[in-house]
Amino acid sequence: MIQNKRFALCFRLGSLLFALIGLLSQIGVFRGSLSSAAFMYYTIQSNLLAAALFAFLAVRTAKCLRDGAHGSLGMHTRIGMICAVDLLVTMVVFWALLVPMVPADYLWTFDNIAVHTVTPLLCLFDYILFSHPKRLKYRDVYYVCIFPVCYVIFSVIAGLAGYVYYYSTEFGGAFYGDTVAVPVRFPYFFLDFDRLEAMAAVYSGGILLFFLLLSHAIFLIDRKVRKPS
Repeated sequence: MIQNKRFALCFRLGSLLFALIGLLSQIGVFRGSLSSAAFMYYTIQSNLLAAALFAFLAVRTAKCLRDGAHGSLGMHTRIGMICAVDLLVTMVVFWALLVPMVPADYLWTFDNIAVHTVTPLLCLFDYILFSHPKRLKYRDVYYVCIFPVCYVIFSVIAGLAGYVYYYSTEFGGAFYGDTVAVPVRFPYFFLDFDRLEAMAAVYSGGILLFFLLLSHAIFLIDRKVRKPS
């Protein structure tokens, strides 16, 4: 656990700046084509959560500097852990499940690497570097579900209410070989109740289980491996 408050402040301000640049780039601000639809996706919402976390921690760290340049920085350890898990799932789900569905030339762009890899890792590094060991409660491992469950409820309600994320061109018109634009009402294939029906609930449950396994692993490492400075 690092107790240098100046280093922590620089890290958190740098992480905040990077998270904001990644978000603005992903939603098209730097290309002059702002996409409000991007805010309907978990990736953007979770990255907004990361930016809010870094902003909050930076302010708290700056206030702590009044008491000296060295000392405990383990404030709000639970919030840090919850955000780290929520962002890590953004990274893992994208690279494990969604990569085959995105254009190959997008994979190694700054936009993609920023929101799906670097910002999630910055959240994890902040937790590892500055959080107090032994501060987590067992119930905290379940708090990681609040954000993703709220997102699933939000996206399902939006889809059932008629929101269309995009149109998919598929075969199946009035004549053999015709293509029709089929509205896609759910943000990710594993939530697509129109196509998967009950299997969408199975996919969602599996991802939620992964959230819990990851949070339990972090909890056990905190209890059994990490030691106070």
